[in-house]
Order: sequence, then structure tokens, then C-alpha cells
Amino acid sequence: MADAALKLEPVAETGAAPLLAVDNIEVVYNDVILVLRGLSLKVPKGQIVALLGSNGAGKSTTLKAISGLLKTEDGEITRGAVTFLGEKINGIEPDKIVRRGIFQVMEGRRIIADMTVLENLRLGAFTRHDNEVKSDIERVYEFFPRLRERTGLAGYLSGGEQQMLAIGRAMMARPKLILMDEPSMGLSPLMVKEVFAIIKKLNVELGVTILLVEQNARLALSVADYGYIMEQGKIVLDGTAQMLQTNEDVKEFYLGQGGGAERKSFKNLKSFKRRKRWL
Repeated sequence: MADAALKLEPVAETGAAPLLAVDNIEVVYNDVILVLRGLSLKVPKGQIVALLGSNGAGKSTTLKAISGLLKTEDGEITRGAVTFLGEKINGIEPDKIVRRGIFQVMEGRRIIADMTVLENLRLGAFTRHDNEVKSDIERVYEFFPRLRERTGLAGYLSGGEQQMLAIGRAMMARPKLILMDEPSMGLSPLMVKEVFAIIKKLNVELGVTILLVEQNARLALSVADYGYIMEQGKIVLDGTAQMLQTNEDVKEFYLGQGGGAERKSFKNLKSFKRRKRWL
């Protein structure tokens, strides 16, 4: 039955070992370009953790380091370790990482346009060898009723529908951890809200742990339990989502709430000094 698939997993207790730990990693592209500079973060089981930062900070590279996709872009982890369920996984092939329970929803969706919705969903289960794929497809349709109606090629779906399909394809792998890279990119404001509601539903109802990379910091923190902020390839600030939402630097640099009407020239801005302190 569908209810037997994609089982709910409890949120980790305080003090428990994290599901994922990234410990002081460095990532180099083409043997010369240092992108991540001693980055560390933890993702507890059952939580949503947001990874925020400006363009070029290294957020997508972090996800690729976890999912084993650096090799596709001539990148490698040159120092540090990525640990999942207590075992080191850097250096393992991407398909084996999927089998261990990590699935990445890529930036830009990356669905297969000339395959049908159903074929894309079945593709998400390529690492599985069980008889419950059909019931899991039904579960995806319960989350995304619109996909059940779309029987043609996936390339004809709207941007929002393609994002739903990308998330549904990830669900088909029965992951313990989903890495989401910019799920709001290219979507209308209404569709963005719908996608984030689905992300929260995945976490609450199915117990799926999520590491979320997102430019829309306000929305990301609204669904996250914890957050990290990256600048220039390293973590400069972290804390609970509530704490980050009330932090003055975060409000100014990422939530658009800093400053005030009294600021009339750059001479009066202290933002640079505060931001320099991070780096």
C-alpha cells in the first residue's frame, strides 16, 4: 500500500549524532581554483537546514561535494570529510551515494524533457530493487495531483510543474536526505509559495531531512529549523532560523530590512565594517 512506502522518520533528539556532517572541507576546481575554504556544517535527522549566501559564495559547490557530483566539473575535495550516517562518503561514486540515501534536486530542475512524467518518476527509482515502486508513484501523485493529469512529455510542463516533478523524482529514491538547490528559481511568486509549502510538508509528514540552498532567504528561513550563511567559500554565521531572522546583519544583507530613512550617504553606512568582520 502507498502508506507503507516513504515512512515517517522522527526528528533527531538533541545531542544525537547528525545525519550529515561536513567537516572542514576544501574544494578545488581544475587543480587551481579554491572554492570552499574549510567549510563545516551539520544536518540533524528530520530537520530542514537552510544554506544561504550571495551568488558565488559556494552553495551549489557544497551540495555537489556532498552528492559526489564534483567530478563532472573537474572539481574535488582536497581536504576534510563528508560523513553520512557515520560513514565517510567523499570519493564515493554518485550512484552509490544515492543508494545510501542522498538525492539532489538540481538547480534548474534537470528533468528529462523528452521523457513522460511517469518515465521521469520511474527514473528516480533506478537504484531500487523492490516491488513498491508503483505505490510510491501513487504517493507522489498524492503530493502533486497535477502531475497525475500530465501524461505527455515532461518538457511541456510549466516551470512549477517541472519543479514538482523534480521533487517527486527525488521522493522515488526514498531518500533519507534531499539536497535542494534553488527550488524557487524561475517560478512565479504564487508557485514559489506552493513549492515551499510542499517542502515543509515533505519534512513534517514524511520525515525527510532537507538541506536547502536558496536565494530567497526570507522564505528559506520561514521553513527551516537551522541556517548557515556562506561568504567566499566558508561559513560566517549560523544559528536557529529564528535567531537568524532577528540578526541585524542578516536582516540587512539578506532580508532587505536593514538601514533606514536616515541613511543618506555611504559615509554613514557601517555595513561594510560588519560584513568585513564575517570574512
